[in-house]
Amino acid sequence: MKRWHWLMMTVCIALWGYIVTSCRSGSGGGDPDPEPEPVVKTTPYPWKKPANFPDPVYDFKNNPLTREGVALGRALFYDGMLSRNGTISCGFCHQPFTAFAHTDHALSHGIDDRIGTRNVPGIQNAAWSKHFFWDGGIVDLDLLALSPIRNPVEMGDSLPNVMAKLRGSGKYRTLFEEAYGTDSITSERFLKALSQFMLTLVSANSRYDKFSRNEGVTLTEEESRGLNLFKAKCSTCHAGELFTDASFRNNGLPRITSSTFIDWGRYSITLQEADRQRFAVPSLRNVQVTPPYMHDGRFRTLEQVLNHYASGVVDGPTLDPLLRQNGRLGIPLTSQEQADIVAFLRTLTDYDFINNREFQPQ
Repeated sequence: MKRWHWLMMTVCIALWGYIVTSCRSGSGGGDPDPEPEPVVKTTPYPWKKPANFPDPVYDFKNNPLTREGVALGRALFYDGMLSRNGTISCGFCHQPFTAFAHTDHALSHGIDDRIGTRNVPGIQNAAWSKHFFWDGGIVDLDLLALSPIRNPVEMGDSLPNVMAKLRGSGKYRTLFEEAYGTDSITSERFLKALSQFMLTLVSANSRYDKFSRNEGVTLTEEESRGLNLFKAKCSTCHAGELFTDASFRNNGLPRITSSTFIDWGRYSITLQEADRQRFAVPSLRNVQVTPPYMHDGRFRTLEQVLNHYASGVVDGPTLDPLLRQNGRLGIPLTSQEQADIVAFLRTLTDYDFINNREFQPQ
């Protein structure tokens, strides 16, 4: 979806001011005598870092996970009440069986079937994410939901209006009381509950993971060749066990001539010339089940993606230097090498993750 610069200004200034003044108030306004935090009897959620993963970047001390908080976040995630007309939930665009991506369209569709300008990336391993969206416009998971709620082509609502709807719901008053010890529904609790659910969406149980952790799984000869090729040719950007270095890069996509819209990527956030046409390097976990690919969903298959890197890279002022070496553009790959890499990428599919009932609507 489109992430406009004015939207970021709104999120960072106006909405943050709203959160600060309303986080302890059930009415959404300032409270000169805020209620004390209640003593809450909740059940800690057994979140565990996978053995082959680095330490998370999310600060769990500021939002301790509980089963009640996760249950609340799960209910909110799949509730169309967060949109203007009740038709669009977070789960509408982030579907469990596609690793919480949106594969129905190249460009994602939102409220009133409005079409955005980007393809929705999957939600997984959010505890390790330093930024969110293709342009990195959000850097705090606890603020992530503000952008789609306010975006006119996504959910098309406002935070005050969503809060009013939640406060009028007996269901949510009960769920908030179970999670926080009070039925006072505040924007801070709302946002942190959504974070709690998203933090549980850990994908780390693919065939590759079991192979990496020496859990009795072996790779085929083709997959092993693909792994070695991947390490040699792809792992600088798609680095480590998260399969991303969390950077922004221009990967030489040619401009689609039929489109009058130019997406400048990271530049729309930083306004730095060096960031034109740079987009976040996505994780490749579950990449087999998250087509289409690239920020604009232009490629339907992994084979098309590798063909681009082998022979389709277009030069430009901000093209990543890794794609301009030894007097040629792109990454030299034979047809067999491409097939081997695709075979390896398929080992990154975590079927336990995409089929987990705890992550699906109740």
